[in-house]
Amino acid sequence: MELVDVELVPSGRRWLLRIYIDKEGGVSIADCEKVSRELDRILDVEDFIDHPYALEVSSPGLTRPLKRARDFERHTGRTVRIVTRSPVDGKNDLRGEIVGVAGENVEVKTGGDVVHTIPLHDIKKANLEFEL
Repeated sequence: MELVDVELVPSGRRWLLRIYIDKEGGVSIADCEKVSRELDRILDVEDFIDHPYALEVSSPGLTRPLKRARDFERHTGRTVRIVTRSPVDGKNDLRGEIVGVAGENVEVKTGGDVVHTIPLHDIKKANLEFEL
């Protein structure tokens, strides 16, 4: 199993600790339950979150976030939406096919077969697009 993302969302009296996991072939409900039980036990012992919270463990879903170079490599050929910190060819919001990863850069082909090279550190948010 792989840890994809962690979110601690303040929400009134009870915060939400959201853990996203994944594995080759996808995550089942049983996987989420197993990780939830293990994490719950560890978090109870360590007690490092000094606020009431609810734990939620789930898969990253069809529009999973991409954060690391290996995330982009694993999903080469898939459609991605990327929001950048600074404009790429005048745009901060790009949608296209992941061509690959070159060093610390992601290569994305958008309309007209234009390939954009985007530094990983310049990516504010990236998610796979749902494809039918």
